[in-house]
Parts: sequence; structure tokens; C-alpha cells
Amino acid sequence: MAQRKRGRPRKSAWFHCRKNLFFYFKKLHKDWNNFLDLTYKRGFIALQKIGYYKKRGRPRNNLKIIQQTKEIKHRFFQKISLTKNNYFRNLRFFKQRVKNIFFPPKKRGRPKKKIVAKSKNIFNPIRHWKEIASLVLTASIIVFSWWVYGFVFEGLPSVLDLTQKKPLQTTRILDRNGKVLFRIYEDENRTLVPLSAISPYLIQATIAIEDKDFYHHHGFSLTGIIRAGLANSQQETIQQGGSTITQQLVKNRLLSPERTIQRKIRELVLSVVTEGVYTKDEILEMYLNQVPYGGSTYGAEEASWRYFRKRASDLNLAEAALLAGLPAAPSVYSPFGPNPEFAYARQEEVLRRMVEDGYINEQQLQDAKNTEITFVEDRIEIEAPHFVMYVKKLLAEKYGEDVLRTAGLEVRTTLDLDLQHQVEEILSKELDRLKPLNVGNGAVLVTQPETGEILAMVGSKDYFDFTHDGQVNVVLRPRQPGSSIKPLTYALAMENGKTPATIIDDSPVVYQSAGSPPYAPKNYDGKFHGKVTIRESLASSYNIPAVKTLAELGVNNLIDKAEEAGITTWKDRSRFGLSLTLGGGDVTMLELVQVYGSLANQGSLVLLNPLLEVGTNDGKIWYENDCVFDRFNCFSKRVFKSETSYLITNILSDNLARTPAFGPYSVLNIPGQEVAVKTGTTNSLRDNWTVGYTSNLLVAVWVGNNDNTPMNQVASGITGASPIWNKTIRLLLDENNPHVFPVPDNIVEVLICKTTGTLACAGCPRVSKEVFAVGSEPKTVCNAGSFIPKETSLEQGGQIGQGASIQR
Repeated sequence: MAQRKRGRPRKSAWFHCRKNLFFYFKKLHKDWNNFLDLTYKRGFIALQKIGYYKKRGRPRNNLKIIQQTKEIKHRFFQKISLTKNNYFRNLRFFKQRVKNIFFPPKKRGRPKKKIVAKSKNIFNPIRHWKEIASLVLTASIIVFSWWVYGFVFEGLPSVLDLTQKKPLQTTRILDRNGKVLFRIYEDENRTLVPLSAISPYLIQATIAIEDKDFYHHHGFSLTGIIRAGLANSQQETIQQGGSTITQQLVKNRLLSPERTIQRKIRELVLSVVTEGVYTKDEILEMYLNQVPYGGSTYGAEEASWRYFRKRASDLNLAEAALLAGLPAAPSVYSPFGPNPEFAYARQEEVLRRMVEDGYINEQQLQDAKNTEITFVEDRIEIEAPHFVMYVKKLLAEKYGEDVLRTAGLEVRTTLDLDLQHQVEEILSKELDRLKPLNVGNGAVLVTQPETGEILAMVGSKDYFDFTHDGQVNVVLRPRQPGSSIKPLTYALAMENGKTPATIIDDSPVVYQSAGSPPYAPKNYDGKFHGKVTIRESLASSYNIPAVKTLAELGVNNLIDKAEEAGITTWKDRSRFGLSLTLGGGDVTMLELVQVYGSLANQGSLVLLNPLLEVGTNDGKIWYENDCVFDRFNCFSKRVFKSETSYLITNILSDNLARTPAFGPYSVLNIPGQEVAVKTGTTNSLRDNWTVGYTSNLLVAVWVGNNDNTPMNQVASGITGASPIWNKTIRLLLDENNPHVFPVPDNIVEVLICKTTGTLACAGCPRVSKEVFAVGSEPKTVCNAGSFIPKETSLEQGGQIGQGASIQR
């Protein structure tokens, strides 16, 4: 007899019977209670409604009450019937279950395999395959979407950047008339222009060769991709590209140049989005301003200028077809490359495509092929290089190097390029003439004192002469000014009570100072001229009177006035003595011109400014020169009194007063024109200057050698710088409109005795007219008895006698 296995004891049949009976009786009890409750509630409600209407006594509503009562009864019995049916159905089911416990039914057919009962918590994949498949599909979609987002859309740039983020642009420095002097760029030489400023030939040629379906697709062309693939497979090389103009724009502006599937998918997505955001013309305009045309040249405008020195709007059909073929392979199709015939073959291909697309006819194609194209040498273009580098430095200090290289500024300067070329030619020819005097270099600066505009700046004979430091801009290099600094000394003297008639003794003098050797100034001609007026000493550039005047004024006072006038190179005052008035302190031509400009501008200093206007390619103005466009807001500083500046100017324009030193017919004299001018030569013969001006024009000239080699002993202000000055200023003077300096209201003209500096008397041997500031004119008359009787000379005309004065 088999032993029963240990474990949980089996439950008896009676146990299961009791369990089932308990649950079924419980359910029957619940159904019966529901039946009774429902019967009571429905019956009670019906009786209430019937009693309510009976009490009210509404005869006319009896039919309605009877009908409502019938409906309530009907619904009542329906519910009772449903509850009773449920009750008896459960009762029958209970009886069958009890019967099956004691009298199990007979099994029919083959005996079933015994199935071990499994826990309901065990998952059966076969029974739930639909749920599993749905779950797997959902998870796959989520994972794939996540991958697509990361692969394609994560970090994807916005197409709005095409307009909001401008590409690198070229800064153009222009002369006052819009002529290009220089282009500044980082890696891409580009100037943005609207589509209307591009030749229609170039637009049509570009569409024909790059994207014939441009106006018909929505970002990419499936037929174009297939066509390019077939063509390339037949040629076994990549001859055609499947990218549309939109795709090329997106690739060049928004994406990296790497060749990957990810980049290509992103390119397609962005192309479609771009087509939805921008119009076709906007896309084409951005493309033609973006596309490379070889080297550092980008965009149609700069390409036209580089190859043909034309604006993009002026291209003819032949030139446009040649340019349109370059972007596919600029180095291969370049007309400046080793195989220029490739450029013409590509040009013919572009023209043939234009015929196929209906842009031109066969005759136009033949005419374009026969058109001779003139190419301009591919070189760095720069005009007025010293001036350009000076402006470039100022712009970099004002806006920063990065902005200058990338922002595409339009810088209109004060320079007149035509005048610049004329001055360069004059300087070059005159320096060739001065070679026997050992003069190797020179510089010229032309300005307008009233506005501070620089009209011409030549910093050396040849900017590209590297052996002689041609790139050094002498206009900005400190040099000794020689006697050209004397007007500053005498202007200070007149502001301290001196007049043009003040007498100074031009005689030997020696100055002693502790710790320094004795200083004995000498005149340029080696002579002494006795008692002379300030007019004579300044006009003839006598040294001793200038030194005596400075000794009376004080060196520090002269330095103070120089700094007030814009000179910044005299910082270490301990280095300077009385020789400062003879040019012992270095100055730049730029600062010396500002001192003379103050004299020309009636005592007001207007700083030199090479800029007229700074803006961007799209028309925004960043800066305007107020002294040119808005004179009321022009900044100026009063350096000299107006009467002081006039007195100095009057002396420097007095040809008779300088005749003893320079002769009556020197190059300093321009017949018919009133021009103030001063020369300067250093004792070492290393620097030679001439600075002269009218009311609205100033010309400064320097000659010498960059390496400080002395010039020949014969070189002087008259033989060196002055001829260059004379020829330059004559370019700007109008022979038909003689220039005269305006006279301030507080200037008077009287007859004086130049021997005594007093009012003229009958016996004075040297009588002349002299100008004075009101109140500074002499009050006494010379003593006629003190002179040796001889014929009286009357210089500059006029009548002798007290009270012979002219008020102006």
C-alpha cells in the first residue's frame, strides 16, 4: 500500500460543499433583500403620488393620474420580474453545483491530460501576444523617435540665422567721393548687395548651371539628385552635384562642411524649412552673397570687382557666365590658375545651359563666346596706403579689430583720391630732382583747418620701397621742426603784450645755465641784423630774436601753450631749453599742422579727423563728422585770440618782410594770392620743412632721410621742401578767385617808424604800415630830431604824420 505523501492534508468534499453553500446562500440573501427593498420603495412612492392627487381633487387630471399610475406600475413589475429572474437563475445554478458535488457528471471522449494548475500571476506570452506586440511596437517607435531627434534635430541651427546672423563681411575704406581705397576682411572678402544690384545675366547663369528647377522645387529636387547620380555613374567621376541652391546655402551658412549622412539629412530638413520661411528671391540673394568665387573672394559683388573691377550690376553676359561657373571648383576654373582654358570651357557650358533653359538664344551664346574679357591683375589693392593704415588704426581703436574685419563697415573718409595721386606724383618727381642734395624721402599733408579734414596724406615717397623703410609714415613720426615752430613762440609773445612792431636787438648773446655748456644762438646766414621788429625777425626767420623772445617768456610757458595747441611730444620738460624755439623738440607733422591750423582758423583748434562717415552695408550710420555735417556741434578749442592768429598770419603772408632772407621772387610767394607760409631747417640738415596755409587750406611738406642721414649743405627750406609745397598748394588755389585773409573787427592799421617802433614822424628813415590789436598800438610819436637828416623812405605806402591810422 502506497504511503500518502506528506504535506498539506486534502480538503474533503463536504468542506467544499459547505464553502459553496455559504457563498451561494449569501448571494441569495443579498438578492432577496434587494427584491424586498425595491418592492417597498417603488410601492411606497406610487401610493404617495396616488394619495397626493386624490387629496388635491383635480377632476380634469384624473386621466393623467391614471396614466402615470399605470406607467409606474409597469416599471415596478418590470423591475420585480428582473429581480425574480436573477433570483431563480442563481437558485438553479446553486442546485446544479450541489448536485455535481455528490453526483459528478460522466466524462465523455478521450480522457484529458491532467493539467497542473498554475498560479494566475504567471505571465503567458502566447495568450497575450497582441499586448506584447503592441508594447514592443510602441517602445520601438519611442526609441526610434528619440534616435531621430538626437541624430537629426538635436543641435539643429535655426534657419532664422540666415538673416539674423550676418556672414563675415568686408570693411571698405572709401575716399570722400566713394572710391575704394582698401578692403579689410578676416578670411572672406565679401560685400552684401541686394538682388536688384546684381546683373540679371549672373542670376540666370547661376540658376541654369546650379539649379535649373530652383523656382519649382521646395528645398530639394529628387529628379536633380537622380539626374546627377546617373550622370556621375556614366562619367565614373563626380561631374554634377545634386544639391539645390537652397541646400548649398544651408550647407555653407548653417552646417559644417563634413561629408556624412547625418549632415546630408540635416541639410535636407533645413532646406525644406528654409523654403517655407523665405521667398525664392530672398534665398537667391543670400546665396549670391555667400557663395565662394575663389581665394578669399565671396559673393557676387567682390567677385565682380576682383576679376573685372566692376560692380556686380555692370556685368555683361560673357562675364556673368564665367563667374557663374566658378563656385563649383574655383581653383580649377579660375582664369588666374595654371589652366585658364578650363575657365572658358566652363563658361561655354554655362552658356549652353542658359540656351537649354530659354534664358538666351543661340546668337547670344555665340556673341558671348566671341566677347573679349579683360581681367584685372589679381593683387592686393590699396590706395593712399599711409593714410589707409592711419585710418585703420583709428577704426580699430574705436570699434575693435574683430568688428573691423567682420562687420562690413562702409568708411567714407575725407581723402580726395584724385588730389592724393597728384600730390604723390609731385613728391616723387621733386625728390628725384633733389637726389643730388642727398634727399631720399619726403612727406606731404593737405588739410582743411576749418573742419579738420585731411584731403591728402603722403607718408613717404614709395610705400612699397621696403629697402628704404617706405612703410614708415613720416607724417606720424616725430621729427625736429626747425624754425617752423617759431610762430608758436611769437604767438605766445603777442598774447603777452608784444606786437609786430616790437623791437628786438639781433646781436650776439650767450646764455649760461648751471650744469650746461654756454649757449650762443646764431642766425642761419651767420650774420647779425641789429634792431629788428618781430615782423622782420619772424618773416626772415632770424634765430637770435626768437631765442631772446623765448628767454623773456620762459620755456615752460611755451610748452604749456604747445600742449594747449595739441603737441604731445614735449613731455619731459627737463630736456628742453631755449633752443626749443629753433626746433629743439621733436613734433609730428600731424601735430605741427594742428598748431598752424589754429592760426588759420582764427585761433580755434579743430583736431584733424580723417573720417566723414562710418556706417554699415545696410545703411545704418554709426558715426558722422559733426564739423562737416553739423557745424554747430563741431568741437573746437580756443588756443589763440583771434587778433593774435591774424597778426601771425599777416606776418607770414608778408612777402616784403621776408625778402631780406628769401628774396622777392621766392617759391614762397604766390602772386595774386594771400598765403601764409613758414620754412624750417634743422642745424644738422636732417629735416627740412615748409608749412603754409590760407583760410580754408593748409599744406605741410617735409623732406629728409628716414635713417637721419644729413642732407647736402645746399639743401634749405627754399631748395628742399618749398618747391613741393608751392606746386601742391597751387593745385588747390583758384586763380580767378584770389584769396585774402579775413580781418577781425578788433584790428587797426597805423603808420609806424620801424626804427623806433613808435608812431611815425617826419624824420623817421623807415616808415611802414603795421597792424595791431585794438589798444596795443603805439601811443607815442618818434622824435624827428634824433635822426640824421636824410631822405625818408615810406615802406608799404601811406602818409606820415600823427593820427594817420586806419580802423578796420
